[in-house]
Amino acid sequence: MEKHDAKRVAIIIEAIMESRLREALEGAGVTGFSVLPVLGGSGRSGNWRRDDTVSRGGGMVQVICIIRPEKLDRMLEAAFEVVDRHIGVVTISDCQVLRADRF
Repeated sequence: MEKHDAKRVAIIIEAIMESRLREALEGAGVTGFSVLPVLGGSGRSGNWRRDDTVSRGGGMVQVICIIRPEKLDRMLEAAFEVVDRHIGVVTISDCQVLRADRF
C-alpha cells in the first residue's frame, strides 16, 4: 500500500474564535478539518475544565487539519492571523496518508 507524506496541524483555540479560524483556513485553501471539544487542561492561567465555564467563550476547541506539505506555510500564515491575538496553541507533526487525493 502506497503512503504519502503529509502534515498534521492541531490548533487549540478559544471556542468563540472557531468560526474565524474556519474562515481563515478555508481562505487559505484548506479543504478539510475536524473540530473537537477540549474537555480541560492546564496552562499559564492554571487548571481548567470545560464543565466549569459559564459561557461558550470560556471553552476551548481543537481544530485538526491534515494537509500536503507544500500548503503548510500558507495555512499557518492564515491561522496565525487568528491565533496571534488570542489564547491558542499550534502544533505541527509529520504524518502519512493512504489516499493523497483527499488532501
